[in-house]
Amino acid sequence: MKTNRREFIQQAGLLSAGLMIKPDVFLPRMHKNVGLQLYTIREQIAKDVPGVFAKVAQAGYTNVEPNGYTRKDKFWGMDAKAFKAILDANNLITTSGLYGIDIGGEKDLDDLKHFADVANILGEKYVVIPWIFEEYRKTADDYKILADKMNKAGEATKAVGVHLGYHNHNFEFTDMGSGQNGYELLLSNTDPALVKMEMDVYWIVRGGADPVELFKKHPGRFSLLHVKDMDKTNREVTTEVGSGTIDFKNIFAHAKLAGVDYAFVEQESFAMDWYASIAQSANYLKNELLK
Repeated sequence: MKTNRREFIQQAGLLSAGLMIKPDVFLPRMHKNVGLQLYTIREQIAKDVPGVFAKVAQAGYTNVEPNGYTRKDKFWGMDAKAFKAILDANNLITTSGLYGIDIGGEKDLDDLKHFADVANILGEKYVVIPWIFEEYRKTADDYKILADKMNKAGEATKAVGVHLGYHNHNFEFTDMGSGQNGYELLLSNTDPALVKMEMDVYWIVRGGADPVELFKKHPGRFSLLHVKDMDKTNREVTTEVGSGTIDFKNIFAHAKLAGVDYAFVEQESFAMDWYASIAQSANYLKNELLK
């Protein structure tokens, strides 16, 4: 179909007007199974919640993973319904969240129902344990106790339709004796039907392990991924996905074996403008990993 110059200008004007109203409408967006972990832009969100979420959508993200919800702090001071309204306004969803679950403490099951209720309001499938305090993970027996608590917590969340997840760092890869590290103890002593793993790929590599070998040894255990790259010159620094040393093409090639349901880009600091950074990572995933 031919378009004359006047029609082209009119159509361009309409497109321009549309972009001014909602920039992300005309930009290619990632599949809902790949999103952004919001710890990445924690400082920016704290300054301008609605503006930053609009930019997240504009960068091409469809899904976001909140970090650090507690009864006191909530979502940047917002309750679940108010937070969901901002997500809905930007055509964003959330399918998992990292919650303030003190799994080693005595109140973990008391708080867990509240977190699961929040997750259900948001439409999340996973409530994730973000951290284990050092006092609860000093011995191999400590990890077995933690695994038992995770199984019980997983039963509690499953009863209300939400999976329990666990997010690793690198401290789990300390040898706890008999050739087993904390991560292996958790994997071996938790019920796969009750406790799902959120593998933070960067911390796995930093801990000296191989993500794909873990996929092979424990197939189907890793429902969630944090796609976080390691800087080429300083392994203690994260960088844009595809710019570092981690072989994400090989990792994504084994995603089905791992049992990956959702994956989230995460970066802990920026060497460039934050928006340019998250957009660059989104483009790498769309063009290189999700082809």
